[in-house]
Amino acid sequence: MKNLLLSLRLMGEGVLFAFQSLWLNKLRSLLSVLGITIGIFCIILVFTITDSMVGNIKTSIQSLGNDVVFVQKWPWTFGPEYPWWKYMNRPQPQKKDLEKLDKKINHMAYSAFMANLAPRTIEWNSNAADGVSIMAVSYSYKEVKSLEFQNGRYFTEAESRGGRAVALIGASLATSLFGDGDPVGKTIDMKGRKLRIAGVFKKEGESMLGNSLDNQLMIPMEYAMGFANLDQDNRNPTILVKGKAGVGLDELENELQGDMRAIRHIKPQDEPNFALNKITLLTSTLEGFFAALTMAGWLIGGLSILVGGFGIANIMFVSVKERTNQIGIQKSLGAKNNFILLQFLAESVVLSLLGGFIGILLVWLLTLAFKNAMPFEVSLGLNNILTGTFVSIIIGVVFGIIPAYNGSKLDPAEAIRTGI
Repeated sequence: MKNLLLSLRLMGEGVLFAFQSLWLNKLRSLLSVLGITIGIFCIILVFTITDSMVGNIKTSIQSLGNDVVFVQKWPWTFGPEYPWWKYMNRPQPQKKDLEKLDKKINHMAYSAFMANLAPRTIEWNSNAADGVSIMAVSYSYKEVKSLEFQNGRYFTEAESRGGRAVALIGASLATSLFGDGDPVGKTIDMKGRKLRIAGVFKKEGESMLGNSLDNQLMIPMEYAMGFANLDQDNRNPTILVKGKAGVGLDELENELQGDMRAIRHIKPQDEPNFALNKITLLTSTLEGFFAALTMAGWLIGGLSILVGGFGIANIMFVSVKERTNQIGIQKSLGAKNNFILLQFLAESVVLSLLGGFIGILLVWLLTLAFKNAMPFEVSLGLNNILTGTFVSIIIGVVFGIIPAYNGSKLDPAEAIRTGI
């Protein structure tokens, strides 16, 4: 206990000496921390943006469904040796493909059909919203994708299969048209077509993948088929298949592969004319991108930190030389080598931490400036603050240990004589 208290007292005195030295040499200290500030700023800024992007994309990807396979014309990832024109010649998934799949596949819990119509202007009284995305979905879409409502409900089966003129709208679209009012039960106009609102989706926020429902309008597939051909390429028709509980995504994909080849009458030696997409394709591609981005942050910030670290080492060597006489007096009065070592090491760490804190502060201020300018929420997380602090401490120790060690090993008599 006595040794612990002594160590704490020595540490406190070392830190106090460090602050006094830094205060007496303000300009020199400022120049020394500049490199550390730039380095920590670069690293933590990249980490913050990357973490925010990853969080947004993961949320967007997970909203697609972890246990869902998407049957589409185009794959989500392209191989370097696959000519694009082969994809162009593929047929689009159709409703009849879904009907045949429903009779064949065993590992499927639910299936649904989805297509996108061209963006349109939606009106209510004198209010209008331009460029609203229109989704046409089958009734079972609610079973494949989790949908949350802040008001109202999903289509009834009778409304969906009967092709009724009903709609579901996103939270942002509801605010644009109705303000704070309740849209449920109101009738909106979609290019001359009257739609009664059945429900309003819960606000999701911006999505980097563009799949947020906030500014979308959803209508029954059977209603959309009355005025639009959902099999066209620009509709991006998609069959969504959700596996039964306990069925792995790969197992579901393998069965889908065989059933779709049978439905399309594809010979065993021929290539498939459809794509089976799943979220693991996106995550594996994005992981490589974010890893490269993180590495770039370390490289850019690392160079600045290296320069700043050598600056700290240089300033510590100067500090030891300037205080040689003081070291000799302290040692002649009984100061131990550990006290001298800790005194200069604390000064080095404080110097590095000061640069790190300034860098972290700049990143935080930048996130506030980006709050409304980025398509996703950017926030400085505790993990990145701790990373910046830890890196700063390590830099202070690594680049301050040699000057501090040299100072602690000075002979008291020689130090006093040299410092006079």
